[in-house]
Amino acid sequence: MKKILFILSVVLLSGGCKDYLDIDHLLENTMDIETVFESKDYSDQWLAGVFERLEGENMDVGSKETALFNIITDDMYFNDRRKINDNGRTYDKFKNGDYKESDEQGSWERCYRGIRDASTYILNIDKCSKELTQEEITDRKGQARFVRAYLYWLLLRKYGPIPILPLEGLDFTKDYEELAIPRSPYGDCAEFIAGELALAAQELPLSLRDNTNIARPTRGAALAARAKVYLYSASPLFNGNTDGWAAQLVDHEGNRLVSETRDETKWAKAAAAAKEVMDLGVYELHTVPFRDQPIDASKIGFQAWLTYDYHYYPATIPPPAHDEFSELYWPDGWKNIDPFESYRQVFNGDMRAWGSTELIFTRGVNQRNNDDVKALAAHQMPRTMNGWNTHGLSLKMYDAYYMNDGTEFPPDGARPKGYTPSTYSNDPAADNYYGKFLPLPPGVSLQHFNREPRFYASVAYNGSIWEAEGYPDRTQKTRLYQQAFYYRDSENGKKPSEPMYYLPTGIGIKKYYHPRDYRETTTSYGGILFKPEPAIRYAEVLLIYAEALNELSGAYAIPSYDGARSIPVSRSIAQMRSGIKPVRIRAGLPDFEPEVYDNADKFRAKLKRERQIELMGEGHRYFDLRRWKDAPVEENSVVRGFNMNMTSSQRERFDTPVDVLNLPSVFVDKMYLWPISHTELRRNRNLTQNPGWSYFTE
Repeated sequence: MKKILFILSVVLLSGGCKDYLDIDHLLENTMDIETVFESKDYSDQWLAGVFERLEGENMDVGSKETALFNIITDDMYFNDRRKINDNGRTYDKFKNGDYKESDEQGSWERCYRGIRDASTYILNIDKCSKELTQEEITDRKGQARFVRAYLYWLLLRKYGPIPILPLEGLDFTKDYEELAIPRSPYGDCAEFIAGELALAAQELPLSLRDNTNIARPTRGAALAARAKVYLYSASPLFNGNTDGWAAQLVDHEGNRLVSETRDETKWAKAAAAAKEVMDLGVYELHTVPFRDQPIDASKIGFQAWLTYDYHYYPATIPPPAHDEFSELYWPDGWKNIDPFESYRQVFNGDMRAWGSTELIFTRGVNQRNNDDVKALAAHQMPRTMNGWNTHGLSLKMYDAYYMNDGTEFPPDGARPKGYTPSTYSNDPAADNYYGKFLPLPPGVSLQHFNREPRFYASVAYNGSIWEAEGYPDRTQKTRLYQQAFYYRDSENGKKPSEPMYYLPTGIGIKKYYHPRDYRETTTSYGGILFKPEPAIRYAEVLLIYAEALNELSGAYAIPSYDGARSIPVSRSIAQMRSGIKPVRIRAGLPDFEPEVYDNADKFRAKLKRERQIELMGEGHRYFDLRRWKDAPVEENSVVRGFNMNMTSSQRERFDTPVDVLNLPSVFVDKMYLWPISHTELRRNRNLTQNPGWSYFTE
């Protein structure tokens, strides 16, 4: 077999000979690499093409059309009953494990093409020294290095151990057999990616980007991504996994790709990496002030209370009274912040990506038509607002949110304290309505009352208000301040004529919805505010730090990313508290009791729940359940919700939880990692398949 003939089918880089040779449109017009990279304009176009590889199926947060993993786990779902029997992107197919080796494989090609183009950029951008300063060249190299490492990270997260290409590029003068690169062990992949991110951090600026460059990474983005990589590498699925599934995950020579021996230093590296982000002094959780004098709804009336705020918001939810934390100022308490609005603004578009101290990495304004995150709001909004009314929450997710005082929300048998499912907020005319059951509107089950602020910022319970304040025609009162019910006889409920546009659990989502969002038609995003994608935010870094510290039994000194110092890490309760406490205080919840911090198992359970709540809808839960090895239990549990077959006259029965049997819940071991496509396995005979999935038959 001759060398040149097999360049066209070389592994990893593209889907066919035309795609492979079409390195970039810049090379189509007789320009060579020298010409491209001597020009600032052309080389910047090349770098923009590298960034483009982060979009599409590589989005961390988006609707099912891009970020599929965001909504095919045990907390969120999308209803697609109309297409249940086709071969498209259906919830049932993915939740039942019925997807094939050919499904959702665009990210493999997209990532490796981006990796190739980033390497070309890094190797050649020094040629632009006449038009770029050395500082500009270094920054641009860091950007390309970050994207290359992040693309590798996306592959590692989805497929597990992957082939790592030579940094200097492939030598196409070699025989095809020499170019077939095998998978590297998971730990080696993680160390390589972390090392590249450390180099990128040394090349990238510390300061935040301006508004026109918000999607470009900073030093903090590289270090935060590095912490994510180390966290996954330390987790039970990839660190000391002795089960049968891990034994089947091997390379082309039969060598294990996941270590059987638990290495605690991996947790130490994750903790140290997160601490380095914290020590930068650049990031903090987003907070907004709380009104000193909340509006008294009993004096101005319910409708006036809804519309009072000049920022188009309803009056906020007062934080709970607590002997310690409600009397202390942020960050020690919530006396001077609004927990509800602080959390809600991170996602609904009020918090700008530019200048944000919480968003560490986001695609920002470079998203495809700015629609990937807008689509989440469109899928969440009710039909009465021209929304698709198809993205919902499981009862498990609903139950996970705490009560307002930080105590547990009672599970199915006793919901909730002092109330039964047939207890509802009073009619507004009743003397005891105002101030007692706010923010609940009339006729709503008190299961939804007195929950933590993140609940009201995230959950569209039955009977919640959708403001649509941005709707331009203010005379159409029915479009404004809608109270959306999900009863079978309501417009947003279950209908035989529209089997796709309802929520099988009767629980919707408000995260990413803004009170000014509206849709004039069912096909336009025009009335939905832009929302930056929260790919990496500071709350996640804090939770990584707390989780990693909890797993340590010894003390470690981990070299910093630049080798200039050592970061001491150990299971220090004070340090664990510095990670998780700010997340809870910002949410209006008290810190954990000492007995939680004293017990690693108890803290681990609390930490997992905090990630479930705080990071809901941000693309983490699917991968968290797998890296913790919790998916066999959590994703096999029956999906529960409210009874959508009941009408408004049967509301007591609607509000009694039931099993939702038309939302499947299946997990088998092969679902730990995504299958590698038969196409790639044919191209690279040294590439091995993930356990449980098939090889090509030819």
